[in-house]
Amino acid sequence: MSANNGNPNHRIVIFGATGRTGRLAVAQAVREGHEVVAFTRGTRPPDSASAVVTGDPRDHRAVCEALEGADAVISTLPGGNRRDPHLAAEVTGTIVNAMTELGVRRLVVTSAYPIVADRPKLPIALLRLLLATPYADVAAMERIVSSSDLDWTIVRLNRLTDGPATGDLQVSCGLLARPRSLSRADAAALLVRTARDPALIRTAVNVGG
Repeated sequence: MSANNGNPNHRIVIFGATGRTGRLAVAQAVREGHEVVAFTRGTRPPDSASAVVTGDPRDHRAVCEALEGADAVISTLPGGNRRDPHLAAEVTGTIVNAMTELGVRRLVVTSAYPIVADRPKLPIALLRLLLATPYADVAAMERIVSSSDLDWTIVRLNRLTDGPATGDLQVSCGLLARPRSLSRADAAALLVRTARDPALIRTAVNVGG
């Protein structure tokens, strides 16, 4: 199902819905009047979601169940870790395949701005060393998304904080002139807005505060 541009309310499926940014994205989408399906692995599903699908996000059948009737998908999955180094890439591959099969077009995924940033040089170099596994995973995830035929947007977020929303964001297709942290609340609002905005289709954007 493609997004219905004549209706401001969408059915949005959110993966990573139990994470700190994902929970805020669920709440933001509900506040805006959207029907929200939260996909979880059974860990404290968000109370505000319209519906919850519990399952393994690598399970094609479970993902297809969640995507039935969807207009858009938002994924806030983190990069992998030592125990699960390919989490984001493998789950996103399952999501992309399921969306393609069902004809769901709009996909918005979060990534990490430091994987492309060039300043400040020393902190970025240290981050890439310390977070080599999750950064490699989200880079692989980006390749899966950008090589798909979906109406995708990659949202590369700079360092996230738990502060309140300010509405003051840098959003750029190029590198950020002065990369600053941003709140998860601002990131969540941007993700929901992007899911219904055709202007950023097939684009990767870099976001800071």
